[in-house]
Amino acid sequence: MGSRLLLFLAIALAGSLLHADQSDDRLIDLFSVLQTTESARDIAITESQIWEIWLQHANADVQQLILVGTQRMNAQRYAEAMVAFNRLTESFPDYAEGWNKRATLHYVLGNLDASVSDIEKTLELEPRHFGALSGLGMVYIQRKELNKAKQAFENLIEVHPNSPNAKQNLERVKEQLRFSVI
Repeated sequence: MGSRLLLFLAIALAGSLLHADQSDDRLIDLFSVLQTTESARDIAITESQIWEIWLQHANADVQQLILVGTQRMNAQRYAEAMVAFNRLTESFPDYAEGWNKRATLHYVLGNLDASVSDIEKTLELEPRHFGALSGLGMVYIQRKELNKAKQAFENLIEVHPNSPNAKQNLERVKEQLRFSVI
């Protein structure tokens, strides 16, 4: 009886990992929470759960590449991080978080066009990716394309209406647009 239970648990766990990433069914309920809650604590917990799912993948190679790439990026070993993220996006092109991580690295390196391209791929795979939408807005601010930044933050607020950062950034962009008209 014990071995059957272990087999069942192993199958159940494997099944949940197979669906982990941007296609995971748990995201539906989590994004529903983001649409309705105003509690800062609940927002933070829900965002964390979403990020955890986005970072998961059934393939151990994906997990390793994300880990190595992120560690290298955080240690400012950018060339090594780029190798890991390039391999990830080439080998697993349907994994949204691989594109998002590489977009972040491109942004850090000042490769804004490449960052936008990778963000667009991220959003093609996961249109609700609030990290990518926020990053897109930040890229457009840096490029002084304020109308596009405004649109990115408005899209972010549609996905995540109670995001304090999105609201602050949108207001900042609107203020800059008002002054640029004067």
